[in-house]
Parts: sequence; C-alpha cells; structure tokens
Amino acid sequence: MCGIVASVSTRNIVPILVQGLQRLEYRGYDSCGVAVYAGGLKRARSTSRVAELQEQVAHDKLEGGTGIAHTRWATHGAPAVHNAHPHFSHGSGDGATARAGKVALVHNGIIENYEELRAGLKAKGYAFESQTDTEVIVHLMDSLYDGDLFEALKATVAQLHGAYAIAAFCKDEPHRVVGARAGSPLILGVGKDKEKSENFLASDAMALAGVTDQIVYLEEGDMVDIQLGKYWVVGKDGKPAQRDVKTVQAHSGAAELGPYRHYMQKEIFEQPRAIADTLEGVEGIVPELFGDEAFRVFKDIDSVLILACGTSYYSGCAAKYWLESIAGIPTQVEVASEYRYRSSVPNPKSLVVTITQSGETADTLAALRHAQSLGMTQTLTICNVSTSAMVRECKLAYITRAGVEIGVASTKAFTTQLAGLFLLTLALAQSKGKLTDEEEAGHLKAMRHLPAALQAVLALEPQVISWAEDFAKMENALFLGRGLHYPIALEGALKLKEISYIHAEAYPAGELKHGPLALVTSEMPVVTVAPNDALLEKLKSNMQEVRARGGVLYVLADADSHIESGEGLHVIRMPEHYGALSPLLHVVPLQLLAYHTAVARGTDVDKPRNLAKSVTVE
Repeated sequence: MCGIVASVSTRNIVPILVQGLQRLEYRGYDSCGVAVYAGGLKRARSTSRVAELQEQVAHDKLEGGTGIAHTRWATHGAPAVHNAHPHFSHGSGDGATARAGKVALVHNGIIENYEELRAGLKAKGYAFESQTDTEVIVHLMDSLYDGDLFEALKATVAQLHGAYAIAAFCKDEPHRVVGARAGSPLILGVGKDKEKSENFLASDAMALAGVTDQIVYLEEGDMVDIQLGKYWVVGKDGKPAQRDVKTVQAHSGAAELGPYRHYMQKEIFEQPRAIADTLEGVEGIVPELFGDEAFRVFKDIDSVLILACGTSYYSGCAAKYWLESIAGIPTQVEVASEYRYRSSVPNPKSLVVTITQSGETADTLAALRHAQSLGMTQTLTICNVSTSAMVRECKLAYITRAGVEIGVASTKAFTTQLAGLFLLTLALAQSKGKLTDEEEAGHLKAMRHLPAALQAVLALEPQVISWAEDFAKMENALFLGRGLHYPIALEGALKLKEISYIHAEAYPAGELKHGPLALVTSEMPVVTVAPNDALLEKLKSNMQEVRARGGVLYVLADADSHIESGEGLHVIRMPEHYGALSPLLHVVPLQLLAYHTAVARGTDVDKPRNLAKSVTVE
C-alpha cells in the first residue's frame, strides 16, 4: 500500500526512481508520480500504471539528480492526477504578496488532524489543488521553512497527528532529501558507488534491489537527512541516533514472473518450496525455534491471544483449533483492527501472537502496542520479513520463508504461516507436557512430507480449471467447512471475492440451516471442504440439505471419504488424508479455483481493484 522512493545523486536519478516504483507495484496503487529538481520543481503524474508514467517521463525529458517518487493507494480524495503524489507547495499570499512554493513531498499514511491544519493554512493564503491530507503536509512544511529543510521537517511532524512516512526536497537546497516515519515504514539506502555520492530513501528494500544492499531500518519516530555522500538520523527524542547498516539481499530476481501468466499463479506453485524453506533446519521441536527467551516464556504463559487481519486472521483461526486440541491452551483470536477499540480483559500471562506477512500491517502493529500497554508483554510474531517493525517490537519470532509475494491475494504467505503456527503449537504442547516423543516424531514426519504432498495437490489443477469455467458465470458462491476446515472455507471465499469480484461467503456447515440455506439455488454454487475426519458424516448431512434445495455442490473430498460425483455434485479427490495438517493441502485447490475463475473473467489478478498488498494505514 503506497510506495516511496527518493534519492540524491550526481547522476540522473529518474530511471532509478521509476524502476523502484515498478518493484513496488505489487503493494497495490491507483496513481503514481515522480518529481525532480531540474532548476526548479518538475514532475510527472499518472492514474495509470508505472509503465505509462515511464513513457510520460521520457516524453517530457524529465531528468535530475535529486528526486522523489510515489505509488498512491487512495485514502483522501479519488484516484485522480490532481490527488496523485508528489505534491508541490504553492506558496502563500495574494497579489503582490504572493510567494512561490518551494517544497516537493510524498507521503504514506493518514494525517488525522489534516482538516484543522488545512483551515489554518488557508487562512495564511495557501491554495489547495487536491483533496488529500498530504497536500496539507507540504504546505505546512513550506510555511515553516526558513532556510533549513530538516528543521522545517522537524517543526512539521511536531504538528501532525496520525501515521506517516514522508520524503521531501526543496528547490532552495537541491542536493538534500529529508524523511520521517511514524507508524509507516521508511528505510535508508546507503549508496555503494562513492563516485556518485548517492543515498536513498524508500518504503521497502525491494525498491532498491540492484541499486544498493546497504540498508538502514529507521525506527519509530526517526527523522533522516540524506545528502551527497552523507546522511544522519535523529531519533524521536530529537537526539542524533546510530542505526545499524544491514546487508539486505532484496534481489530483483525474486520478483520475476518467469514462465507463469501471473504472479499469483507463480506463488501458488512455489508453495512446496516455500514450505520446505520455512521448515529448513527444524530437526526437533524446541522452544528456541522462536527465540532465546522462548523456553521461559512458554513455561510462564497460560493462554494465547492471536492478533491478525485478513488472510493472516484466518490462519490464526485455524491455529486456535491446533492450540486447544494439541497443546491444551485456551486461545482467543481477534481481528486486529477491532481489538484495540473495545474494552477487553487483559491477561499478563497470555502469549500475544501477531501474524503478518509484511510485518508492517498498521492495524496489527497498533493492536500489538495496545496489548503491551495493557500489561501483556509476552509477545511473539509469525512474520515473513525478518527486518520488519513487527519482528523488532515482539520479544519472540518465527520467520517464515515464503519469499517475496507479489500478488495482492496472499497464497504462499498463508500456507507458511500455517506451518509456523503448527510448529508453535507443538512447541507449546511440549512445554506444557502434552507432547510425547512418539507424537513429536509423527508430526515432524508429516511436516517433512508436506512439500511432496503439496506437489500432488497442485497436479489437480486441470480438474480445478473445469470448476472455474462454471464459477466464472456466477455472481455468488457459498463455502462450507467444519471444525478445523471452517477457516479454510473462509480463506477460499476471501480469495474468490478478492480477485474474481464474485460475492462469496463462508459458513460453518452446521450453520447452513440457520439462515444461509435461504440463498441456495442452482445459481449459487456451494463449495465444500470435506476431509475424512470425525465431522465427515455431519458434513454429508449438510450437503444433502443443499442438494434437496436444488443447489450445486463442488466438493474437495479425501480419497477415502466415499463421496461420489453425480447430478449436481462435483467431486475432486485429494491425494491423501493429512490429519491435523490437512488445512495446508485443502486450501491450495481453493487458491487455484479463485485464480482460474478470475482469469476466465478477465480481471486484473495480481492487482485487484481497490486493494493493496501491504496495508500500512489504518
């Protein structure tokens, strides 16, 4: 969600800025732009893709050594050129007292007091061209500028309430870019080419892949000043701060599409390798898999609180079944965006588990901080980015190794989260004396077989494509699951609506007769996740309820579940029954169903409308 790239250099930096935006396209956006110093403030903006912006930049011969660039996901104001970043200040005053603007600025996040600031700036004579909260920041910075851009930034952020990552430059100081972060990620890239004396800012290290691997992760409240051949950071206390420079291999090759039609398809088929990588080095179940303090923490806690959003929330819902049935630990799963806005009963002996692909999800970070403020300090994250804010702020962590996920609809991040959560379940069970050596060996054997089992499931793709041809003609769908597989039904419905724009809902199958059955007709396909577990016979009864109302069933059944295809009943047989780890296998055909339905309907699979990959605003 929203991307920033900025630089000062002795060379023309525009190709680097545009290339950085291309590498951030996976985050989701609806407009983009670039601005440089070229004897003054010059820019190009577009509500199309970055490729169109690149053409515009070439046509306008936009060049410069100092610049900022941005991809915007609309919050304040519709996707339109006048709302696109970068924004320029326009100066204040009227007539003879009018003053030309000096500052160019890009911003991720949301400024909560922008209306109050906007009114004050209008009173000073500033004219607004957009509906964005960002234009308030650039005018405010202009109004506070007195020859030192960094001091103007410091005075500006002191008046801002909300979340932001900011990068700005001024035409009066053409070899300087300043930045700040609070609640939204921003990194510093240290230039490796000493002759060019260049330095960079970005919202994601991926934007700088191939340009520099020397990355400084700015901390909450940091402000940064980059110039030719030098930079410095000031912490939220206003004092100079030392931040470590890390070598980060954000290879651009990780984002190459290869032989696949879409990134989502590529990432679905990468799941066997992603699971293998996530489990690499796990020889036995020990608390230290989650950090040096894990043994003590696991012994001390008596419950688990899971905080997550979207797909990550559904992985947490699945983990609840594991944690309570295998580890015997009471578990609560909360939607992170709701958790901090209600009165809850804190338990200092609860392990707070956050789940996030990016580690920068604003709602989940805010929920974590809220839990900590209530005295719940035993924290652990399941995260795909080792350098993220979430990993830094949690006491314990398990880093999944899904690799870069470009498609907005999460696939391999979800299954690797499930793998990490299953390991957590086993580690907690062991700590509580609930896991025998024989059980540990059995679970580890099953986990090591997952990559091969996933390959066998992926071979079902042709059968799923046949289902997708039917679904592409529909506008609604129901997904059913029971017990551990209800969260998988939820995830399947989410995938379908995210990328095909078909309205889809998921229910515990036993709830069908309590309302949703009223929706069932021949035009409402019903997808049923039907593993051969203790609830199978109950599920078969629910399926009969659908058939009796003329509904059409699409069933993912285990090989030995004795569910046969027939009129109004389509069955895909899974290669094998996989017990507790069955959710990792059953979700894959649902991912493929969503993907191939979206392809058949001609939607933008990797960049679905209105959505963003990394949701860094509340």
